[in-house]
This record gives sequence, C-alpha cells and structure tokens, in this order.
Amino acid sequence: METIYTAKHKLRDARTELFGGQLVAPFERPSRAEHVIARIREQGLGAVSDPDDFGMDPIHAIHPQHFTDFLRTAWGRWKEAGFEGEAIPTSWPARRMADRPPRHIDGLLGYYALSAETSLTETTWDAAYASAQVALTGAERLQGGASAAFALCRPPGHHATADMYGGFCFLNNAAIAAQHMLSHGAGCVAILDIDFHHGNGTQDIFYDRDDVLFISLHGDPLDAYPYFLGHADETGMGAGQGHTLNLPMPPGTTFAVWREGLARALSKIAEYGADALVVSLGVDTFENDPISFFKLRSEDFLTTGQDLAAANMPTLFVMEGGYAVEEIGINAVNVLQGFEGA
Repeated sequence: METIYTAKHKLRDARTELFGGQLVAPFERPSRAEHVIARIREQGLGAVSDPDDFGMDPIHAIHPQHFTDFLRTAWGRWKEAGFEGEAIPTSWPARRMADRPPRHIDGLLGYYALSAETSLTETTWDAAYASAQVALTGAERLQGGASAAFALCRPPGHHATADMYGGFCFLNNAAIAAQHMLSHGAGCVAILDIDFHHGNGTQDIFYDRDDVLFISLHGDPLDAYPYFLGHADETGMGAGQGHTLNLPMPPGTTFAVWREGLARALSKIAEYGADALVVSLGVDTFENDPISFFKLRSEDFLTTGQDLAAANMPTLFVMEGGYAVEEIGINAVNVLQGFEGA
C-alpha cells in the first residue's frame, strides 16, 4: 500500500494546549506522524510518496473562502494586535448571542473556533494546507485505479466543519478527499470514522446530502469530546436523511463490543453501494491512549484492518487521532497490514 506523506506536517508544532485548566505541551504533536512513518518504513509496507499540489479549488469545494482566509491570516492579525502567546480563543457566540463575525481578532478566533484547546501558530496554515494535499493525492490514487492508499495526514481533520476549526483540526481532510472523488466521477462515497472522538465536522459537512454516507464509531458525546454532536438519533436531514449513522459507546468499551459496531457499520456501507470508502483512521481507541476511554489492544487493530478489507472496495485511509505516541505507529500500521493481508 502506498503512503502519502510530507515532512511539512512539522510546521504544525504548537507549544501550548489548554487542558485541565493548564497550558500543556500539545497531545497532537509532530512525533505522532514521525512514529507512524518510521513504522511504515520499518515494516516495508510499500512506497512512500510526496503529495501533489492541487491548489485551493478542491479545498474550497468544502471550506468557504472566508474561512480559509481567516486561517491564512489569523496569526498575522494576532501579532498585529500585540498579543505575545499562541492564538487561543477566549469567547464564543454562545446561545442567544448574535452570529456576526467581529472585526477584532480576539473575537474572530471565537467565531471560527469550536473549542479552546487548539492554538493557532505562525505556520499552522502551511501545515494544514499540506495535510489537505496529502489527502487529495490519496484520493487521486484511488481515482487512478489503486485498491487502497494511506494518506498520513497531520494535522488531522475530522473535527473541522466547513467554517470552524478545533479538536486539533483545521481543514477536513477526509471530506476534501471524498468531495474530490465525487467531483471526478464517483457517484457516492462512504466515510467510516473509527477515531475515538466523533467526526462532528465530517457529519456537519455532509448531513443534508445523499451522495455521502457518514458513519462514526465513537465515545458517547455525553462523556467525551466534542460533546455536542454524535448522538444515535442524528441520522441526517433533507436529502441526507438516513445517510448518517452514529454508534456512540460508553467508557470502558472493549474490542468485542466495538467490533459489533464495526460489523453494523460495514453492513450499512454494503447496503449503500458506494464507489469508494474513506476511513478516518484514528487509533485513539487504544487502551492506553491518554485522552480516550476505550480498551482496544494493539492486536485488535490488525483484526480491524482485516474486517475493513472484507468490504472489498477501493479504500482511502486518512490519518486522524491517536495520542499514545509510542504505540501510534504500531497501531496504525497494524490496521494497514491487516487490510493488506486479508
């Protein structure tokens, strides 16, 4: 399986994350991708390629220009305002407040942010843009006839809505890749999100559409980030009614229970008849992940890959979460090897 990877991911190297009332070293950091690419090379999984550059048009097919302009210019505006630290929002247009973008960068951050843990830095935009190109290149490989590809995206993307960032995500890589395939001949695409955290951004982007089936297995949002989306009764709206399936699970969920959810998801995908499958590959379901509460073990990711291969369709893996840094490479590559060996 070919892996698409760029060292430009290192441009996203924030110093601070708001966690537990403190500014801490971010859980989402460059070593995550470095452990994965090292494991890929160690295991001889396949070719490792640089991404092509598809420009802004496929990004703007998902994200409006006012949002990408904000991401591109936020750091400069933050510094012009005289702030010294990394850019972190402090206020939001909460319930019963006006939905109107402020002029001042301090307010504008809150207008475009989902949550406060994700700081913006000088080169965040460059890394996010490069990550989207990684996903687009993987989509192109499937369009060119490959049976599978791995887009080693960093920063991740599934929490980013069309016009909001957060949860370590700025551009929604999986959504951008899926839309690119739809724009170039695919009739419909399934997105299966197996990250521990609900893919709220991906759901929001496609919620009223019938050309994308979105399914997410995740920690119950009553107990886990992003808290405000991902309930089982969210099934789509308008043309998209019935094209969203959420499978929230409680703290302590074991692989046996999680795998039952995966089987249900794969059955729904088979019924849908998609032309391609995009897997938002988060491995933060691991039992020792520092910000999650499922109980999957490293060997379970191998089985997961085997189960995904049984769908028997062109599959693009897009890297999302996973914060047990020493094991992230093992767990991510186990999924890919299980898929390849099935």
